Amino acid sequence: MVRLMPLYFWFFLPLLTAVIGGVHGGEVTYDSRSLIIDGQRRILFSGSIHYPRSPPEMWPSLIKKAKEGGLDVIQTYVFWNLHEPQPGQYDFSGRGDLVKFIKEIHAQGLYASLRIGPFIESEWSYGGLPFWLHDVPGITFRCDNEPFKAHMQNFTAMIVNMMKSEGLYASQGGPIILSQIENEYQMVQKAFHDRGPPYVKWAAEMAVGLQTGVPWVMCKQDDAPDPVINACNGKECGETFTGPNSPNKPSIWTENWTSQYQVYGGDPTRRSAQDIAFHVALWIARNGSFVNYYMYHGGTNFGRVASEFVTTSYYNLAPLDEYGLINQPTWSHLRDLHISIKQCSNTLLLGMQMPSSLGPKQEAYVFNGNPSGECAAFLVNKNKEDVEVSFKNSSYLLPAKSISILPDCKHVIFNTAKVRAQYGFKANVPIKTFNLSEEWEEFREPIPNFVDTTLTSDALLEHISTTKDTTDYLWYTCSFQHESSDAQALLNVHSLGHVLHAFVNGVLVGSAHGNHNNKSFTLQSNVSLSNGINNVSLLSAMVGLPDSGAYLESKKYGPVAVSFQDTQGTTKDLANLRWGYKIGLPGENLQIYNEEGSKKIQWSKLSTTNPDETRPPLTWYKTVFDAPGIVEPITLGLTSMGKGEAWVNGRSIGRYWISFRASRSLSSQSSYYIPRTFLKPKGNVLVILEEEGGFPPLITIEKVATTTVCGQAKASDHFNNNYNTSRREAAEAVHLYCPPNRVFTEILFASYGTPNGGCDDVYSLGLCDSPNSRILVEKACIGKRRCSIPASDQFFGGDPCPSEQKSLSVQAYCG
Repeated sequence: MVRLMPLYFWFFLPLLTAVIGGVHGGEVTYDSRSLIIDGQRRILFSGSIHYPRSPPEMWPSLIKKAKEGGLDVIQTYVFWNLHEPQPGQYDFSGRGDLVKFIKEIHAQGLYASLRIGPFIESEWSYGGLPFWLHDVPGITFRCDNEPFKAHMQNFTAMIVNMMKSEGLYASQGGPIILSQIENEYQMVQKAFHDRGPPYVKWAAEMAVGLQTGVPWVMCKQDDAPDPVINACNGKECGETFTGPNSPNKPSIWTENWTSQYQVYGGDPTRRSAQDIAFHVALWIARNGSFVNYYMYHGGTNFGRVASEFVTTSYYNLAPLDEYGLINQPTWSHLRDLHISIKQCSNTLLLGMQMPSSLGPKQEAYVFNGNPSGECAAFLVNKNKEDVEVSFKNSSYLLPAKSISILPDCKHVIFNTAKVRAQYGFKANVPIKTFNLSEEWEEFREPIPNFVDTTLTSDALLEHISTTKDTTDYLWYTCSFQHESSDAQALLNVHSLGHVLHAFVNGVLVGSAHGNHNNKSFTLQSNVSLSNGINNVSLLSAMVGLPDSGAYLESKKYGPVAVSFQDTQGTTKDLANLRWGYKIGLPGENLQIYNEEGSKKIQWSKLSTTNPDETRPPLTWYKTVFDAPGIVEPITLGLTSMGKGEAWVNGRSIGRYWISFRASRSLSSQSSYYIPRTFLKPKGNVLVILEEEGGFPPLITIEKVATTTVCGQAKASDHFNNNYNTSRREAAEAVHLYCPPNRVFTEILFASYGTPNGGCDDVYSLGLCDSPNSRILVEKACIGKRRCSIPASDQFFGGDPCPSEQKSLSVQAYCG
């Protein structure tokens, strides 16, 4: 149920709650070393999980896995345009139930970090700002502008008072220990000239004045006014952060990017577990005390919430993937890192840091002198090769680009480059195909002409100012007289973005689009004109609103120039004709994707059953399916489609754009998540809006499963006589496991010796390999869900190459 409440309600509710039943708790403060909670300094590991990007039914499991991964804090943005779709009217239902989300964090014993913004960027449409702000008279976003500041203050105060009314701040006994105001403002501040600095000062004073009892931060804002803490965002804050801007503020890392968001037409970016761990360890070694993984669980951009050109799947390579499944080895490697650092957290927080050089690119960060006389050390190797160093009269082998953690300044309990967890590789396995033409019905969108429109103008209107972001689509139509024996002409349309489909006399003559880095483009197409009246219909489509940059309210989209050029070179400019407009598509406006709207039109049988035939653009397709009887997450496989949007039981699972290929000629995203909560046991209705002419009988329902696992381990280093015997590491083992209800059915690769490659690469046998490798690994693993194989000469029946450092690599299939 949608909760719509007037603005004044949230200002009086905290007072009412305090009168009915008081709250109690302790303030969260800070010093130069860390946040201080209940009088104790804390090293805190945090992870971003955004409540609107997953169904509420997933929240408990996500938070539980984050806690098991060693996190102390869950961080989330607050999404203004989700909660205030119209001025003064609020919605906190379903995926927008912020209070429920924060209470679930509290119930599981974790803290919360609330990034109110209310501008958030986050690859979220309009950076989280509600579009109605665009039409507020005299407004300029994010600067010393009274209309914007008034609305920003109203929303920020409303959120703060809502949290207070529920007793959710730590100062009240709740979980919220940190809040954020604004977001990476320094990136755009110079563009606002003298209206930038006063806005920063005002935003800080406004936020602090709300008296939450917990600190506020500003990320990427070096001049954050006291007492607001300036925080770092990026992949390498241990190296790039210039430090707190006051000697009494701690070092806080609000965004440690675990991968990178993906855009249509772009390749995925995978960040290794080793690299993430290295920079977290370096951050802690250099006196950092709070680090947040952005994202820890990325989730899904359901519906139309993604910003321009951003895929529906969000940060799927984070420690928890889009479906809530653990991504290995990242999740386990970071968990082990957290455990290791927590073992010496008192020493790190109370001891004195003493950095020293161990070599040209090697450093030691030693913490000692605390009341207990304890000692902890981080040994850092920035070299691209392994290096042996001497520390406190002992030798330590530091792998390339790694940090070793010694909680007692003697024993290495963790090295950032040594991944002991298995690697898991997931696959989308088809379990149903809609390959019968009689399973499908279709509805074709009519192509409007100028006479079909009621909104007209003597100029080409700007796209989003006209649609008000109620839809992705806006039709531009005009008619003109052509009297010539020369029927051939070149159509030229220049658009500021994002997508354009051009029709002349009801026939599609061309499509074009921009990309994430360059939204504008020109469509050119050879067409045949009729003698007499010719109708031009241009469908402009957005793929999300912008989410960044200065003067967001002034950005423009859609066609800005339209002309025809005949074979003689004569140009006819159409931009100044009378144009007619239609906002949205009829099927969209009738909501034919839900049960009630579907009854308002006449569906037809599928018109084309041959995948090689040309299919009409702008067609809706509908089918029905039963929920699969499996436990794995399921997705919709859309490799046979082009571009559009999909709904299951009236709920949008997001935009898709299969035809926009990445550099390797692969779709940026071809599988789209269907949460279990969207489904009924039987009779689920799938509706698809296809813009380009995809072929629905090849659509599949898929299950997401870990099919292949991989592990690697090093044997003992007894061959190296130069390495101090007191510091040698024992032989490691490869530990592998399959998902529940599955066992190992095949060993794809096994080698004890000097195998080439790694779990994130292609394996091959090296010059040295035990002849017993495969048979002994098969004996240990086949038919089992879990198995462990020691990397030792004893297990493999002898030393295949006594003069070499040996390792064990195993890749296995879970059937």
